[in-house]
Amino acid sequence: MRRWKCVCAYDGTGFAGWQSQARGLAIQDVIEARLAAIFGRALRITGSGRTDAGVHALGQVFHFDAAWAHGEEKLLLALRSGLPPAIQIKSARPVQPSFHARFQATGKRYEYRLHLGDADPFTRPYCWTLFRPLDVGAMRAAAARLLGRHDFRAFTALNGPAREDTVRTLRRLDVIQRGAQLRIVCEGDGFLYKMVRSLVGALVSVGEGKLSAADLAAILASRRRTAAVQTAPAQGLFLMKVFYGHAHTR
Repeated sequence: MRRWKCVCAYDGTGFAGWQSQARGLAIQDVIEARLAAIFGRALRITGSGRTDAGVHALGQVFHFDAAWAHGEEKLLLALRSGLPPAIQIKSARPVQPSFHARFQATGKRYEYRLHLGDADPFTRPYCWTLFRPLDVGAMRAAAARLLGRHDFRAFTALNGPAREDTVRTLRRLDVIQRGAQLRIVCEGDGFLYKMVRSLVGALVSVGEGKLSAADLAAILASRRRTAAVQTAPAQGLFLMKVFYGHAHTR
């Protein structure tokens, strides 16, 4: 029996998110069905975390335990050959038995994609299309106010008790423009439920002139969710990379 670490990419458009669902419509369900076909028995995979319905990934990580005597390349080929085009296994390799895709993750990088103006039919399904100009300079100034270690309860859709830990370290929040395309790169030690989409929504409101950098700082300090913080649509969000310490990678 060996522990296997896999990196996968997926188009989340037609799925009910990452986490297994009773109706089998999640990405986890599809991958587990493929593993069951390969190994002849049910196998459970553990992901680095959930992504919501409609959210995409280029670097989601998961692990599973199974005996396989035919080498890494043949396992990768077997996994790839039976999955739908919307899911790609990018790598599969054995790791230490102590490796855990979720608990040993030290950080994640997300990217949110926006398009200013009418996006073409090949871009539109994977971005938030905005038909109004944005003040990108103001967005960058506001993003700088959110960096560091803070309580981000005001930027999550959590409905749990106030005692739940909502402190996170935001290491990077870059607003990058290239023509009509805008990317917001968000990197930190972990993210709360819908936190990235809430940060993006708030920055867009700043770009529209509805909120200021000072407003965002005040909302952050309040630790209270407000209607002024909109949640960006799911289709523009991509999980780009999951980070791990070197001791647990092989």
